[in-house]
Amino acid sequence: MELTKYTHACVRLEKNGKVLVIDPGSFTDEPVLDGADAVLITHEHFDHVDVAKLRAASPDLEVWTCEGVAAQLTDVPAKVQVVRHSDGFETAGFRVRAFGEWHAKNHPDQPIVQNVGFLVDDEVFYPGDALTVPEAEVPTLLVPTGAPWLKLMEVVEYLRTIRPARAYSTHDGLYSDIGLRLVDNWLKMEADRQSADMRRLQIGEPITLS
Repeated sequence: MELTKYTHACVRLEKNGKVLVIDPGSFTDEPVLDGADAVLITHEHFDHVDVAKLRAASPDLEVWTCEGVAAQLTDVPAKVQVVRHSDGFETAGFRVRAFGEWHAKNHPDQPIVQNVGFLVDDEVFYPGDALTVPEAEVPTLLVPTGAPWLKLMEVVEYLRTIRPARAYSTHDGLYSDIGLRLVDNWLKMEADRQSADMRRLQIGEPITLS
């Protein structure tokens, strides 16, 4: 399976000629849905879902997401299917399990929205905007590293709780170049401590997962 990181919160997984995209939001300018067979969407915030992108996508596309997002996709031609915590399903040749129910607490005046994380092929876990600990081993963690709801201490504690063999930064589109260098340093410190591969992939950089 090949993983490619795109701007902010979007990643693309490819295996056996099939393409699975996670959280193609409005901060992602790249044509990530070109050739996509399926899309997973963790929650309804605009940096994770771009309705216009999905509206223009192939009607053969499968979209798997929570109820809150599905309610916004009623005029999208793709096949939209709702998933909840503990659900398992197969799409485009990928086996997926859903973990988590709610977005992390953010602004005190904003409601907490639904958020579901996805474990793909028992290899890659993408938690969305939450620090969900799935009831499963996580070889590769896509770890949020920058958000209004997130602290550095929480990132480190999350990495130490999950203890993945690999962890790659996501949700990092809000950083300046200076901030990204800090992320690189934080991940290197934890990588050295855990003897694991923890780092920030460059935009468009593919990596092959064993």
